[in-house]
Amino acid sequence: MSVIVQAQETLQPEIVSKKTVLSGIQSTGILHIGNYVGALSLWAANQSQYNNLFMVANLHTLTVPEALNPTELRRKSREVAALYIACGIDPGESIIFLQSDVPAHTYLAWILGCCTPVGWLERMTQYKVKAAAQETVGSGLLNYPTLQAADILIYKANYVPVGDDQNQHLEITRDIAQRFNHLFGEYFPLPETLNRRSGARIMGLDDPAQKMSKSIAAKKQGHAVALLDSPATIKKAIMGAVTDAGGEIQFATASPGVKNLLVLYEVLSGDSQSAIEAHFAGKGYGALKRELVDLVVATLQPIQDKFYKLMDDEQGLNELLSAGAAKASLIANQTVADVRQLVGV
Repeated sequence: MSVIVQAQETLQPEIVSKKTVLSGIQSTGILHIGNYVGALSLWAANQSQYNNLFMVANLHTLTVPEALNPTELRRKSREVAALYIACGIDPGESIIFLQSDVPAHTYLAWILGCCTPVGWLERMTQYKVKAAAQETVGSGLLNYPTLQAADILIYKANYVPVGDDQNQHLEITRDIAQRFNHLFGEYFPLPETLNRRSGARIMGLDDPAQKMSKSIAAKKQGHAVALLDSPATIKKAIMGAVTDAGGEIQFATASPGVKNLLVLYEVLSGDSQSAIEAHFAGKGYGALKRELVDLVVATLQPIQDKFYKLMDDEQGLNELLSAGAAKASLIANQTVADVRQLVGV
């Protein structure tokens, strides 16, 4: 009870004065340096600007139950939460929670699903691609966008940081919100994309034409640098990264593989492109790779240290997640109460 009372006292002023941002990562695959550069580091840096909720989207992993390992899912959900904190997200300043710990999400998803035409769901690119690759397609895969819409709308989020591959999901969330508002009165704000900084898109080390992927990283060595990789594994992945037969280091003329390494070096070092080009003038790709290895190892070491400390303190992590779920539930339950009143249930 004391946690809930405290959360209510501390959250209300922030909700009034700041825009709300919902961010989330599924508890599948392997979190990698691309996730850190393109998402986690930015989320941590922007905490003071917004009223932030950071969700571990573990319910979304249930859409293909045949592939589930319950023990592994439970462990990975906690690992993602611990990595949020290890990467700089402060549970005292932001709300960190497991999606499954806030049942109001699924309640709202049912109501929103009743407002959503099936044709909208069947047109989703992600559904069509995944459905084509499976013999049996569960309704969870089809209804994924309505749960995602509920995740966002239940907190009346103003912004959602999404990658290019998720733009369609944000668009259907806006469509669902507009349809609900049309049917029952203006209630939900229409969420917008929270733009990332330029150059934050990190590609696969083995294939610079493909975005670095959590799912591919879980299956294929050398594709990515995982946030929990050892220095030896990091070195092997970066030294084996695709480049070209040249050796000149210039951002403007670099091949995709070299440009990918340069962008990663630029973001992690904070150096300007001109300074990086001057530093590596005449040194070649080998020098770039070796120094990038050192830079990545130095970046990830404190993250790993904090992560393992959090995972070793099971009770402490449980308490942090319970407190986060209590804070999130205060907001979510109020939204569901409002929606029930609007729809008459």
